[in-house]
Amino acid sequence: MEFATLNSGYKMPLEGFGVFQIPDATQCEEVTYNAIKVGYRLIDTAAAYKNEEAVGKAIAKAISDGLTTREELFITTKVWVSDMTSEKNSYKAVETSLKKLNLNYADLILLHQPMKDYFAAYRGIENACADGLTKSIGVANFYPAILVNFCETVKKIPAVNQIELHPFFVQADALKNMQDYGIVAQAWGPLAEGKHGIFTDAELVAIGKKYNKTAAQVALRWNVQRGVSIIPKSVHVERMKQNFDIWNFKLTDEEMKIISAKDLGHSEIVNHSDPAFVKMLHTWKV
Repeated sequence: MEFATLNSGYKMPLEGFGVFQIPDATQCEEVTYNAIKVGYRLIDTAAAYKNEEAVGKAIAKAISDGLTTREELFITTKVWVSDMTSEKNSYKAVETSLKKLNLNYADLILLHQPMKDYFAAYRGIENACADGLTKSIGVANFYPAILVNFCETVKKIPAVNQIELHPFFVQADALKNMQDYGIVAQAWGPLAEGKHGIFTDAELVAIGKKYNKTAAQVALRWNVQRGVSIIPKSVHVERMKQNFDIWNFKLTDEEMKIISAKDLGHSEIVNHSDPAFVKMLHTWKV
């Protein structure tokens, strides 16, 4: 495993395991435990995923079974829009998440969306960090102009910005913008949520054959070679193992360019500029 050093001074694995869209508690506990057993040490959840309790049970079981220690794990969760109304409410949301996870602290707390009063909400997680409830803080889905305004206003620059990043949505300018502020980029949906035929893409498959890797492994390797942290998700152990097996090969500069050329320049998963989508997120309660 390779690591990114955050502006908080802590190290974060460049690859982790995400539990988005695994709302069933029994299944989420099982797959999270299996992910830790495979070797993942970064686990990414959120209040909005409604599975923090299951993740917490899996963590406790993995530690009890001797698979890992709390110190080896890097646990991320996120404050949802409905709690981003004041310093007090976002701080309380952190406490609620930790209670559900059955943890004394998180390694990273993110604001999940740049919505409601995200400046006040950020001050709340700054306070949580100062009080030892989390080691690092950051944001998610903050696109370049929003992120610049944010960084030019807040006291503590976010350690991480988690956004959509995969070969069909490269976001090179967003990465450069984050680098300028010393923020580590983390990719949600690094496999494009299976869209665009990513698993059977002819060029990705051809590159993979050279290294005895799958198209998915090539896509994941491409992102980490850009310095991007990735959090792929799968409920299947064999796929978890494949996604984790990307550290023994390196893509050439030419191969990196071929993959980057797939960029569509926009997302086909979400549209944060769509008023209806923004309104929906405001009405989504956790």
